Amino acid sequence: MTQSLRDAPRVRTSASPAQQLRTTTAAVRVSLRWLGVRKTLTPDQKTQAAESFGAEGEFLSASKKLLDTRHPAYKEVTAVRGQVLAYWKGCTLPYPEPGVRLIRQRDVEPFNQKLVELREELRNAVARLDRHYGELQSAAEQRLGRLYNPADYPPTLEGLFEIDWDWPSVEPPAYLMQLSPELYEQERLRVAARFEEAVKLTEQAFISEFAKLVAHLTERLSTGNDGQPKVFRDSAVANLTEFFERFRSISVRSNEELDALVDRAKRVVQGVDAQDLRDNTSLRQEVAEQLSRIQTAVDGMVIEQPRRRIIRSTSSNGSHHAANH
Repeated sequence: MTQSLRDAPRVRTSASPAQQLRTTTAAVRVSLRWLGVRKTLTPDQKTQAAESFGAEGEFLSASKKLLDTRHPAYKEVTAVRGQVLAYWKGCTLPYPEPGVRLIRQRDVEPFNQKLVELREELRNAVARLDRHYGELQSAAEQRLGRLYNPADYPPTLEGLFEIDWDWPSVEPPAYLMQLSPELYEQERLRVAARFEEAVKLTEQAFISEFAKLVAHLTERLSTGNDGQPKVFRDSAVANLTEFFERFRSISVRSNEELDALVDRAKRVVQGVDAQDLRDNTSLRQEVAEQLSRIQTAVDGMVIEQPRRRIIRSTSSNGSHHAANH
């Protein structure tokens, strides 16, 4: 992604950030169908487990783990899920509707192609996991003892881990104008308010991420209690540099103060790599001092937001559909 929303074509040059967002983005929803690997114990099983501890079954909450999630083949599957969520959130902006985010219209096709590739990668990983399914069940039988129940295990794992995505409309339906102009106007105002909220959510998401990255690098550039420079990874610098690119690419540029701080931080670390900071003490100190001042400014912009929930609905085969807010 090389072009920001600010640089994208607009309907009017005087459009507000919310209007820009509304005219240059599309809504995208990603969901994951995932086999649950834990199962709640039956009342009889809880009673048996409680007896081991001299407790009462009705006051015991317990579940059993059906598969060893530490198995390399299972980790491959969960790694793909991590890639999907990271990619989705990395190239989209928040929207105040469960499971929905906003993507630049010009990025729709590349996004769709990437998800097609990740879906194929996931299916291949699940096929490899399925080849180990028998040994995983045998291990579970030994580990669970009397709690093991063959009925907890579907015949195959294929099809039980999936990625789905769609492009929901967030605009009021046109037919509503004919059916009820008054109701259509209410919906139009509601959608406009949602995009205003989306701008605020976007601002705070970028501010929060920026604050964490600057704080982390600043802390790692300081000296320890022993007076020696702290050890830090190349990623402490690389992650901040990646943030600058993503901010330039998809930010709606609705907050001049944030824009100025990001540009300022970018100038501080421009042309500086991690090894330069390790080798040059005076450069390290200078960068740390400048970032510390930026950190103070950006910390004052952070607004604590309530954690957004992940809603899951369980299907009859025990798989989960997750919609990330």
